[in-house]
Amino acid sequence: MKTAILIMMVVIVMLALVLIAASVYLYNVSIYRSKKDFMNVDPNLLKTSQPWESATDWLQEQPIRTIQIKSDDGLQLAGHYIPSPEDSNKVVILAHGYSGQGRDMSNFAKLYQELGYHVLMPDDRGHGQSEGHYIGFGWHDRKDYLKWIDYVIASHGEGSQIILHGISMGGATVLMTSGEPLPEQVKCIVSDCAYTSVKDILTYQLKEMYKLPAFPLIPLTSLVCRLRAGYFFGEASALEQVSRTKLPILFIHGNEDRFVPYDMVHRLYEAAGSEKELLSVPHAQHGNAFFADKEGYGSKLTSFVSRYVL
Repeated sequence: MKTAILIMMVVIVMLALVLIAASVYLYNVSIYRSKKDFMNVDPNLLKTSQPWESATDWLQEQPIRTIQIKSDDGLQLAGHYIPSPEDSNKVVILAHGYSGQGRDMSNFAKLYQELGYHVLMPDDRGHGQSEGHYIGFGWHDRKDYLKWIDYVIASHGEGSQIILHGISMGGATVLMTSGEPLPEQVKCIVSDCAYTSVKDILTYQLKEMYKLPAFPLIPLTSLVCRLRAGYFFGEASALEQVSRTKLPILFIHGNEDRFVPYDMVHRLYEAAGSEKELLSVPHAQHGNAFFADKEGYGSKLTSFVSRYVL
């Protein structure tokens, strides 16, 4: 009997150690700041004609200025600013995707500059030139974007008109930001292929990449994230945040997106209690809605923002 109990205890301890090791591994793969090699082989990501590739030559010709601000928790954050060639009080803050950086948003920067906007492209914490040892998936980043908004108002004046536009993780970031108390200068939100919550997207990716169920690895990895990065997966919810916002939101998603599932945009749209519109782009994979239909994307974006930014 004692032998059976001892064997059972050893098995339980071994299982616990395996689960802890697996949770730390998943944290390191998904949250810890590191090169994300799996992004290069993920079958659900388009490998060519990404929206951030087409305007790199244009970006190199722009008078880009790098700006530094401090986050609430003391991180040095970098942003890349491109002034409008015309006198304007319109500013767009562009939020990049997972494992990217602000300059990846060059295609959208060019589009907005043609509409008369100054452009600010921050590097999120844990990305690009910004400090940070972890990826916030939009949750801690939402507070950083409040700082960027304050910077824009301080530099462009109380008459500033600001749009937040993000893609993928950036889309979730601007949605999470939308649920915070925002100054009247922020006029509307554009969210392209965002996920509903960190818990939802990591649960989905765990099944896609490793064919594993959410329990117990997602709760355990969430605990590791809380200990190392300061947040639980469950609290980082774009769904909860959009239910609080009063800002108009344009939701965009490709209907063939299998990296951030297409159904997530419908859940976000339904949760939003403010004025809202949905652009579903046929045949577009993740992050590729702009290239799949440049004319339709540009037309919808222009008509939407022009109603709120004069």
